[in-house]
Amino acid sequence: MAKLNVNGMVREFEAEDDTPLLWVLREQLGLTGTKYGCGVAQCGACTVHIDGEPTRTCVRPVSTVTATQKIVTIEGLSKDGSHPVQKAWAALDVPQCGFCQSGMIMAASALLKQKPKPSDADIDSAMTNICRCGTYNRVRAAIKVVAAGGDVKSAGLAIKHVERSERSKA
Repeated sequence: MAKLNVNGMVREFEAEDDTPLLWVLREQLGLTGTKYGCGVAQCGACTVHIDGEPTRTCVRPVSTVTATQKIVTIEGLSKDGSHPVQKAWAALDVPQCGFCQSGMIMAASALLKQKPKPSDADIDSAMTNICRCGTYNRVRAAIKVVAAGGDVKSAGLAIKHVERSERSKA
């Protein structure tokens, strides 16, 4: 059986050599956070990290990944959503439908690891994922929040979270 190192664990799988890594992750290993979007590596919904590099898995044959390479999926970024990018995403209400967000988060976390204080040009260059809901301004703001050490006010967005009890009073 072939093996992959996924989220810090060596996992066995059986698949044809030309099977996209995405399908092995989703169907063989049960890691469904990585999404299928376009199948041609354009949208980025299938993005994971391979040895720290954001990689679109819908076109990457599983045979091109060795057992020594380290794959990190959205499930492996943090077990409880405590990664700084995930926290900024939640604080700024980045997701709308959410379908593309795991790929966006993986691309953003790779960018911030490589460039902790990215410029707008760096963000433009790294964040090539497609979001049908158009959350690009919030994605940029969340990346800047992480770069600023997690200060949500630095994003310049007027987002007010209202508790359920406050909603019922209105």
